Amino acid sequence: MKVVALVSGGKDSCYAMMRCIDYGHEIVALANLMPLDDSVDELDSYMYQTIVVGYAECMGLPLFRRRIRGSTRHQHLNYKMTSGDEVEDMFVLLNEVKKQIPSITAVSSGAIASDYQRLRVESVCSRLGLVSLAYLWKQDQTLLLEEMIERGIIAITIKVAAMGLNPAKHLGRELADLIPYLLQIKELCGINVCGEGGEYETLTLDCPLFKNARIFLDKFEVILHSPDNIAPVGFLHPLAFHLQHKMEPLSSGSCDIGSGKVGYVCEVQGDSTPDHMVQSLSACSQLGNCTTKNLNLCISRGSRDKFSIGCWIQNVSKTLDGLQEDLISVLGKIELKLNEDGFDWLNVIYIHLYISNMKDFTLANEVYVKFITEKKCFLGVPSRSTIELPLVQVGLGNAFVEVLVANDHSKRVLHVQSISCWAPSCIGPYSQATLHGEVLHMAGQLGLDPPTMTLCSGGPAIEIEQALLNSEAIANCFNSSLVSCAILLTVYCAASLTFCERTEIQHKMESFFDDDSDSIDVKRVASPIFLYILAPALPKGALVEVKPVLYIPENGDYGIGNNLLGSDSKEMVWDFQTYTISGKICAALVSITKDVAAKICPNTEPELISGDHIRVIAKFCVFLVNKVLLDNYLFWGDLMHLKFYYTAYLSMTAETLNLIFYEVFAAFAEDSKSFEMGKEPIFSLIPVLSSGRSASMEDIITCELFASKL
Repeated sequence: MKVVALVSGGKDSCYAMMRCIDYGHEIVALANLMPLDDSVDELDSYMYQTIVVGYAECMGLPLFRRRIRGSTRHQHLNYKMTSGDEVEDMFVLLNEVKKQIPSITAVSSGAIASDYQRLRVESVCSRLGLVSLAYLWKQDQTLLLEEMIERGIIAITIKVAAMGLNPAKHLGRELADLIPYLLQIKELCGINVCGEGGEYETLTLDCPLFKNARIFLDKFEVILHSPDNIAPVGFLHPLAFHLQHKMEPLSSGSCDIGSGKVGYVCEVQGDSTPDHMVQSLSACSQLGNCTTKNLNLCISRGSRDKFSIGCWIQNVSKTLDGLQEDLISVLGKIELKLNEDGFDWLNVIYIHLYISNMKDFTLANEVYVKFITEKKCFLGVPSRSTIELPLVQVGLGNAFVEVLVANDHSKRVLHVQSISCWAPSCIGPYSQATLHGEVLHMAGQLGLDPPTMTLCSGGPAIEIEQALLNSEAIANCFNSSLVSCAILLTVYCAASLTFCERTEIQHKMESFFDDDSDSIDVKRVASPIFLYILAPALPKGALVEVKPVLYIPENGDYGIGNNLLGSDSKEMVWDFQTYTISGKICAALVSITKDVAAKICPNTEPELISGDHIRVIAKFCVFLVNKVLLDNYLFWGDLMHLKFYYTAYLSMTAETLNLIFYEVFAAFAEDSKSFEMGKEPIFSLIPVLSSGRSASMEDIITCELFASKL
């Protein structure tokens, strides 16, 4: 991609540009925001601004600059377009760059740890249709600083403001000389060695990107701003500098500016331009579509803070209206249901998006973003997973959507849209993870190499290893770990995999969570539940995708108990696994294998199973679900979701299967008085190629339940 780099004059923005080049991008322009008044701050002085202009000549690139006219008006972490805010100056600046150089598609920034800075850059990029590149994000600061020096960045300190840093001793010093001392006071005082906490500021005098010239400070003075005895604050005030040319001036990159002048500087004027956000669709505008289709809802809803809504289209005749029409209808129906109950998309924590053909993935996203937008979900967009399922084969439409809804707005969302070395970005309106009620719901993770956003080569074993590393990086942002906190991991395997490849994936999963692993710092209290699902296709042509659910207690007290029943007991008919957090959470997986089905009813070969057999199996499932809940001191009202994955090779439609299960549940509800059965079922039936607790995926039906008192 062709990139415009946000530069401040410091080491971080310079090294971020170098990282962009490492990953095959081309820096074609620089952009800089400068203060309205040069005299307000020493670091914003006219001399410093003049030095930054020198970067254009040093690199042979055009520099676009704008004076900051706004102020910090929107002070929440997640930025929302606010007239008069300084972020709108960044929007005007980058919008002008894009106009003058239309080939630019990405923006580079030097954010390392600041969510505040990253989110504002991402907001502007999203509005302008640009990709945010933040290759320093979440990187180890000690390693970063050492890399900067090793790769030839020559930078000096121009401000110090931290315990252990003395203006008289440490201002004007090269970072290469200060590294040992910075590491020492990091251990003693806990400073950020890259200065992310404002401990110090730097000015880059030379780096490998400066092809034409380097900067020399000829004269400067040290100004003591705050003579504090513990953490004095001081600035380096440059009095004179010059550029020392290295060769005949060259242009470092190609751009579309007509002048073609090396070191071209453009000062961007004008007021903030109106935002051009995608117009969102609402349920009202699509109501006609919703009412003309045979839409079905299922609602797993108790008296607690979270519940699920599922929606699909009954399409027994298998008429093909297309994914766009079907998904609009399904999302519109869910939005109507949310609104009826006093909720909206802001209350949604997680979304499962099932589509009939992964070739329509891009189209599905185009429809999706018209309903679920950052504007509607200002606390953060829901996390999401998307897979292809055999929907049409069982008499359903082209889209099936499940949403997990919270009664309140207490969720904490991690949504990183920047491409970085940390974990795969979520450029669309879905987040990496959402935490609510001590349960972390993570988006489906592919085996993507984060800085390149391409699938790792080497086959499914390599992909699952990378997917787990990506999941671990996300978990770390919530001060947790997959190894210590995972409750349930759903592993989606592509249908193209052989049995041996699926078995290898299972071995990789088990090895990652092995208590004896020397590579893991944290020990597990109990083993998580693994659910394997065979799907026709996954996004980006991936071979495997993992979707973790974690328990992250507020007080650090896990209180976890693990109970595995049936697999080693000849006396028990059932085969299920539970994972419980005492008095709080219970996750369970019930497997109806051929062997289990043979003990319940005769003639259990998939092609021979009749409606009567399914009715017996459904009754058995209800019995086991009730047992799991009672054994763990939970009630039907505590259910967050109840799902039944069934093989699409059963010789019956989804409509028939749903009717049988509904009748069984309704009869149980009437007899036991455990819950009330409304017109919508409290469960969802999801067609898959196969499923199970192991990679063999031999279940006829797999039941997944999640109940919580949180």
